[in-house]
Amino acid sequence: MKTYLKTLVRTFKKHITRLVSIIFIVLVSLGFISGLGTASNKISYSLSDYYKSANVCDFIVKSTSERGFSGEDISALENICAGAQLQTLSTVDAKIEVAGEERLMRLCFLDFDKWNVNTVGFLSGEMPTDQGFALSENGGRRLKEAPEGEKVTLDFAKIMQSAAALNGRELDDATKRILSMFAVVEVEICGVVNSPLIFGEDGEPAAVKENDNKASPDTTNALGELVSLDGVLYISDKVIPSVIGISVLGVTDVWIKGENRELFNDFSNDYKSYINEQKLNILSHFTVDGEETARVLTLYDNYSFHALHEYGYKVTLIGVILMIAFLFVTALVVLSSMTRMLDEERSQIACLTTLGYSSFKIIFKYMLFALIATGIGSAGAYFVGLGLAYLLYNVFGYSFDMPPMSPSIAVEFYFIVLSVIIITTLAATFFAGLKLTGEKPANLLRPKPPKAGRKTVLEKIPFIWNKLSFKYKSTTRNVLRYKSRFIMTVFAVAVSTALIMAGLTLLDVCLFRGVNSPSIVAVSVVIVVFAGLFTAVVIYTLTNINISERNRELATLKVLGYFDGEVAGYIYREIYIDAVIGIILGYPLSALIMHFLFSIMGAGTYATFMWGVTPFVVLVFTAIVTLLLRKKIVRIDMNESLKAIE
Repeated sequence: MKTYLKTLVRTFKKHITRLVSIIFIVLVSLGFISGLGTASNKISYSLSDYYKSANVCDFIVKSTSERGFSGEDISALENICAGAQLQTLSTVDAKIEVAGEERLMRLCFLDFDKWNVNTVGFLSGEMPTDQGFALSENGGRRLKEAPEGEKVTLDFAKIMQSAAALNGRELDDATKRILSMFAVVEVEICGVVNSPLIFGEDGEPAAVKENDNKASPDTTNALGELVSLDGVLYISDKVIPSVIGISVLGVTDVWIKGENRELFNDFSNDYKSYINEQKLNILSHFTVDGEETARVLTLYDNYSFHALHEYGYKVTLIGVILMIAFLFVTALVVLSSMTRMLDEERSQIACLTTLGYSSFKIIFKYMLFALIATGIGSAGAYFVGLGLAYLLYNVFGYSFDMPPMSPSIAVEFYFIVLSVIIITTLAATFFAGLKLTGEKPANLLRPKPPKAGRKTVLEKIPFIWNKLSFKYKSTTRNVLRYKSRFIMTVFAVAVSTALIMAGLTLLDVCLFRGVNSPSIVAVSVVIVVFAGLFTAVVIYTLTNINISERNRELATLKVLGYFDGEVAGYIYREIYIDAVIGIILGYPLSALIMHFLFSIMGAGTYATFMWGVTPFVVLVFTAIVTLLLRKKIVRIDMNESLKAIE
């Protein structure tokens, strides 16, 4: 056992470079993938938490009748949505004077004392204590809020006439005379609030953009025509005048908060079924002679909620795509590294077998090496992924006034990828080791014969092949000699090219196209760095294996009088050929990823010069690797490399 432990310690010392390379490739790939997955899950959890904490309604029932909802209608809704909480409102869109200018405002009258659905978040001020005060809604970049302390005059005669005109109607003379008798009410803005239903930075698109074909019915008038609002005010319903005890403004809207809040879970399938069933039940009550007298809006019609959910889902899709790519390359590189390590330890394995050690004990040493390397890398990757998730969450703050980040732990992506890496690595190491320990020690003591060369495609084209010099013929053969390594390198560079293109395009959008967002700058830099590091680590690991396998070949070149630069050139040419092919294949992948990114941001254009800058960045990282490996190539010991093992 003492001897076994000594060999174990020596294994780690001897292969410290391989240990570090495995740690870094796991750190980079797992950190990046888990960061995307964690960001997506955080969005999902945060949206669900916000839905509960803000008491967001599941349905908005809007009357299409001039009289609004009757008491019987409200009772019917209570029976249909048993156990639900209802909030009644009287809303009207009208032009009123605010801060010295006429604005088209949505006036929402409700009982402040019973406001328990769609509870607003205060940016300033506090909840009104009497009917002489109102709240102004913060509408993002496009709607105008009425500042705190501003006084607003409510002339109901003008309000009703303006509302009628917006809906294509004209008030009769009798109604005008009655309205003219109402007193003018003045209310003071005592607070600015955020609506829990609208947290897009540009507000609800349908509410602020004319002729938007994605308009929600919630922002149209009774005729179904789009209303381009300037702002929203919440006012006590006690200021609404009445005629013979009947309120001039009837109940036009009912917010309904479902009983089972756990059902939502970021638009789960069960929630969808519940919404569809209840919506049909509600509409059945408000359908007379085949004509609906009310509209029912759900969170599926809400831009802020559904768009954020969809964008989070797209991040998940990007994460899955990149997970497959990164996981495939990472697993293959780690496997290649461990397989090469076992080949280098053939004589050690032969000695341990001769001394009577079991196959499992021998293999366990290498499995432990792989496990420790991936374990250290994955531990660092967790924190890297968490940091990246926070950055990505902030990126969404460009388009959304994001809800508070959920404290829930989101590690699904992390453990999925980690499990696959560990299982594949340990399984491959075990079976590769089992194959070696099954051989006779005498065979293991002999060097492994080099892989036989084969004719390349270019050799079948004499016009091209005959014009190539010897060194380029040799390079061409070597590039295609180890197909698995060639595919891994090309695939890794293609993925990195796509990510670098994405990062640089985001940077371009932010710095040169008027989008001021430090978080986007930070994320774009992170993406470029991660992609570059991934390229560098993969190329370094695979090239390091390549050099180790070709020690005798490179030593022979040195013996024949080749200078150090010429010997290194044999390896460098292969690296750059693989990199260039990877860059070419990375372009279509770049277009796909950018399509997703533009969808997430809601804006963005391809910068033409990025198609030329990206290859330069990839080649810079590749050049760094070649500089790091030059010392190893130059220091090859000719005597030791050319000694025959007897």
